[in-house]
Amino acid sequence: MYTPDFDYYAPQTVQEVCSLLTQFGSKAKILSGGTDLMVKLKHGTIDYEVLISLKELNELKGITYQEGKGVVVGARTTHNDLVNSDILNEKYLSISEAAHHMAGNQIRNIGTIGGNIVNAVPSADLPPIFIALGAIVTILGPEGERTVPLEDFFTGPGKTVLAQNEIVTYITIPDQPTTGSNYIKFGLRRSGALAVVGVASSVTMEGNIIKDARIALGAVAPVPMRAKNAEAALIGKEYTDELLEQAGVAASQECSPISDIRGSAEYRRDMVRVFTKRSLKASITKGHSGEHLETEHGK
Repeated sequence: MYTPDFDYYAPQTVQEVCSLLTQFGSKAKILSGGTDLMVKLKHGTIDYEVLISLKELNELKGITYQEGKGVVVGARTTHNDLVNSDILNEKYLSISEAAHHMAGNQIRNIGTIGGNIVNAVPSADLPPIFIALGAIVTILGPEGERTVPLEDFFTGPGKTVLAQNEIVTYITIPDQPTTGSNYIKFGLRRSGALAVVGVASSVTMEGNIIKDARIALGAVAPVPMRAKNAEAALIGKEYTDELLEQAGVAASQECSPISDIRGSAEYRRDMVRVFTKRSLKASITKGHSGEHLETEHGK
């Protein structure tokens, strides 16, 4: 199986990338890791005449901490970079663990955080935990730079707020007094499983009182979504298992899952209830951690 013919560009600057995207319009596509793009090209599900590689843009790689701003992740940072980052392992282990349970090691060595986000797959593992931590996306285009909260970045399956001639450059996790965060996912097999349900949370505690909470759901709506009713049920109240159960019920009522080969809508909705409670409890009691559930039979 071969890819169709295309013209290939490897510009030296982000500005050149935007200029090429403006020049070629809908005929062009960005190539970063290419783990999804090249497969679709080979199978003929997409067709682009121009591929614009980001491989020369080393300024878009890496993870840094900037005092007063937060953790800044370049769009070309690979999934294994997230797994192995000392900064993330110290501050947000939940992100590293979410990345660790994505695909296989070879894919994680190539796939990038920017590509994962821009693909806008509803079941993607990284968006929920980044949303739960209030991540902000930096976007660059011919008219300059702008920022968008990650939770507002997605507009539908495979769709985002990006204009044709814009690219994602960085994802920033702002400094915050979060007590803990967690991402828990359920997949049908051990290797490379898409999430049947993914739930992420971050919680800020004052003693035994939940001062703030963010809950993000994956694979149960057209886009990764905040469970805001569930969050509201928690804030300002004393932590109890019964309270977390109420939040789980609220989250299950907010989502809009579909039925497919990996699970029915009813099954997914009930898993949201269970996993929301479990994720919140881990965020409160275990700090910044993550968990992955898997079964070969979906039981």
